[in-house]
Amino acid sequence: MAFQKLGLDCANWPEPVYSDLLRKGAADEEKMLGLYFNQIGWPSSLPTNEKGSFVKSVLREKKNAINEFLMSKSLPLRSGVQEFIDNASTEKVPVAIVTSYCKSGDKVALSVVELLGQERLSNVKVIGDSEVEQSMYGQLVFGKGVSSSLEEQLVKEVKKAASAERQRIAEEVASMLKLSVDIDTSSSERLEKIVVALRAAAEYVGLPVKNCVLVAGSQSGVSAAKMIGMPCVVMRSSLTARGEFPSAKGVMDGFGGADLTIPKLRHKIKS
Repeated sequence: MAFQKLGLDCANWPEPVYSDLLRKGAADEEKMLGLYFNQIGWPSSLPTNEKGSFVKSVLREKKNAINEFLMSKSLPLRSGVQEFIDNASTEKVPVAIVTSYCKSGDKVALSVVELLGQERLSNVKVIGDSEVEQSMYGQLVFGKGVSSSLEEQLVKEVKKAASAERQRIAEEVASMLKLSVDIDTSSSERLEKIVVALRAAAEYVGLPVKNCVLVAGSQSGVSAAKMIGMPCVVMRSSLTARGEFPSAKGVMDGFGGADLTIPKLRHKIKS
């Protein structure tokens, strides 16, 4: 839709193309667009020094299209989600829906809440940007509300420890593959944001991180959960159908029935 809005009739991302760009660009949208237009050719009227602003204009139109779609009520809940949440309520298991690290997270949250219905909200906590920022862990990491020099130093130590852990994991993987690796730990802001969101979610439901379970949809969620010792299961999508998630407790295809239920979730965590 963004391509069409900008008059780029030659540009089109069917799912196989998108999946390939997602893998090659490591989910970085600007890199994905760069790879794509390097392959099919940039608009002939575009000066070389304006490629960056052109990419940003495409992403801006994409964001507008996503927001319109989310607010159009055309996006259904995934099959079985309502039953899963009802099952959790019956089993007295609190549910947190973490939207803070999603693009257009606030609009996703509004859409999800509306689709779930008021009767289910008593057992569901939606964790958006404001909830993360207001959580004790969020205030600590982001430095908001921190006044004493001791607390400021603690914030620095938390960030330093997170960077060290990322480097350790990268070196461990590299050793297994017999490669050398030197990652820029300052560039993984997305992973940090997910970690903070998961800790905030645990805080809001009143449980230790190790007693929570993340139902993840991507590798970034799995990696963040592993960093903080939160068990997780992966819910496959068409984009992750062939993915492998060795640190996850299980990989499921859907909610309810033969797939993910609260009893099955408990069984996978114990096994």
